[in-house]
Amino acid sequence: MNVLVINAGSSSLKFQLLDTTTRKVYAKGNCERIGIDGSFIGYNVNDGDKQKLEVALPDHKTAVKHVFDILAEAGFDTDKIEGIGHRVVQGGWYFPESKVVTDETLGWVREVAPLAPLHNYAEADVIEICREMFPSIGNVIVADSSFHYNIPEKAWRYALPRDVVDKLHIRKYGAHGTSHRYIWRSTKAFLGDDVHKLVSCHLGSGASLSAIEDGHELDTTMGLTPLDGLIMGTRCGTIDPATVCYLVREGGYTIDEVDTMMNKQSGLLALSGVSSDSRDIEEGANKGDANCQMAMDMFYYRTSQLVAEMAQSMHGFDTMAFSAGIGENSVTMRMGVAKELEWLGVKLDPEKNKVRSDEPRVISADDSKIKVLVVPTNEELMIALDVEALLSK
Repeated sequence: MNVLVINAGSSSLKFQLLDTTTRKVYAKGNCERIGIDGSFIGYNVNDGDKQKLEVALPDHKTAVKHVFDILAEAGFDTDKIEGIGHRVVQGGWYFPESKVVTDETLGWVREVAPLAPLHNYAEADVIEICREMFPSIGNVIVADSSFHYNIPEKAWRYALPRDVVDKLHIRKYGAHGTSHRYIWRSTKAFLGDDVHKLVSCHLGSGASLSAIEDGHELDTTMGLTPLDGLIMGTRCGTIDPATVCYLVREGGYTIDEVDTMMNKQSGLLALSGVSSDSRDIEEGANKGDANCQMAMDMFYYRTSQLVAEMAQSMHGFDTMAFSAGIGENSVTMRMGVAKELEWLGVKLDPEKNKVRSDEPRVISADDSKIKVLVVPTNEELMIALDVEALLSK
């Protein structure tokens, strides 16, 4: 099935057209700076060179029109696109699994939007645009939170008054679920019966861990919002919740300012004082920048702590899988996290760790008690497979 996967943000729209049978990617790209001066579309089609189209993108509807123009030029008119899959960050309490778009399910995306306001509103708008412009093509919602929805209550419930929790639907929702689901699927296909208890490590600008036992998730590190858990590019991760109260009372910050601070001005950016990009931080550390080195040390420390926490939820683990931007590409970061976990029997082979590949690969030493892999994630394929499964019915 030829499926168009769309991932809409507040000012961006990523797209990929792929065949679920052959897994061939026919076109992919990103519409950037939507609603902002200097907007453009970077894309490539049929494995050609990357192209850049500098064009005004006042809104998402205009961006969608340009995407379909690009696809048409590549030989894919609307009659050749058999389904559209939409990544939705927050499915709330309505999406324990992916669902076909209807008036009702689209309304649910908007209803839970206060849990992810920068993403869900834009995603709902794009779904609506696609339905209006191309009514003959079926649409499917794939929520990042779905994979986490059925973790045990002891893992998702917060120790807050039940009436408050129930009224406001407060619980651990998690994120990156589509990626973690793919990582388990790929790891299982690669290792077969050698994997039962996996700690999946999606380490990128946004980062989270997942504890997956025989395909069923038992816990994850992100919470009500994607701010919880690991130190990330610009997010602080887990801190004392009373810090928010302190900043408001003593610092004079507004709630919105604290929200911006913790989501966009913290994390590796704040620690290093250099960048939110781990590549820049590694370069700084190599040049002797103490702040960059501390940022890396804290990243190793916090990640290893939460790996142990995920392992505890499964009462042990036999496999770790690194994925996403940092997890797939940073030899240094992988080694740093692994060294923190040596007491649990994690040991990398330095030479295997240096190998680069688009395929899953083992990087642990032969005498490591835990099998360690690098598994390139593919959220677009996972979304497309859900589209195929639902629309083929």
